[in-house]
Amino acid sequence: MNYKRRDFLKLAGGLAITGLAGKEILSSFKNEEGNFKKFGLQLYTLRDDLKKGHPREILKLIAAAGYKQIESYEGPDGIFWGMSPFEFKSLVDELGMKAISSHCDINKNFEEKAEQASSIGMKYLICPSIDTQKSADEYKKFAEQFNKCGSICKKAGIRFAYHNHDHDFKIIDGQVVQDIYMENTDPALVDFEMDIYWVVTAQNDPVEWLKKYSNRFRLCHIKDRTKGATERDASCILGEGSIDYSKILKVAKENGMKYYIVEQELYNKTTPLKAMVADARYMKNLRF
Repeated sequence: MNYKRRDFLKLAGGLAITGLAGKEILSSFKNEEGNFKKFGLQLYTLRDDLKKGHPREILKLIAAAGYKQIESYEGPDGIFWGMSPFEFKSLVDELGMKAISSHCDINKNFEEKAEQASSIGMKYLICPSIDTQKSADEYKKFAEQFNKCGSICKKAGIRFAYHNHDHDFKIIDGQVVQDIYMENTDPALVDFEMDIYWVVTAQNDPVEWLKKYSNRFRLCHIKDRTKGATERDASCILGEGSIDYSKILKVAKENGMKYYIVEQELYNKTTPLKAMVADARYMKNLRF
């Protein structure tokens, strides 16, 4: 389904949650010529709107903005937002998108989730975070759990990955936590989703990590960091911050990155849907 500007305006006008500015909408439909033909959106970007309901309408707006891939997460209604797996797939397919992955609670019904994800052609289930622990041995136990999750996913015909935050780059017992995960997981079973914002927030260089563990980071989260910010939570609209994505994503592609997923966490005097549209425009124009 090929949405045009009038379709987007009609959809947006039908939802009081939008507040999209006409200029931003129109600019998102130009014929950009950047590197990306396909890029995704983590639905957590629109979490506030999803809490109000309307998941079907929100998916239509995401497609209208130009996203071709969806990464879900586990909300109160599960990773399929109150729909059956096949209802979710049917809607996403109808909109010209693909549901490629989902964050989920790996401690509850994981085998069932893996089977459901596989049944609709998802590529990944992803652990979104691990709470801070006290010792390297505890992190090694989580690495063992990742291997078990990876084995379950492999049997179901999909892949498992872990998504980092900034705390994964702290030093525990003389070891960087992310190194513990990388070195104690089986590459045949476990991949990683690099949240580039959190790597930068931890004052690490994403390029160095991508090269150090080539072909281990298969997905990434793309969000920008406010210039000069010192606080932890300082994300901003793509292109307005300090992260050099042209440089980073070139190296990512050279080292096995497959999926590029936009995520927005803070909105800084804008709305989630406006940010989603602005981020799509940036991705369409990105060159590397």
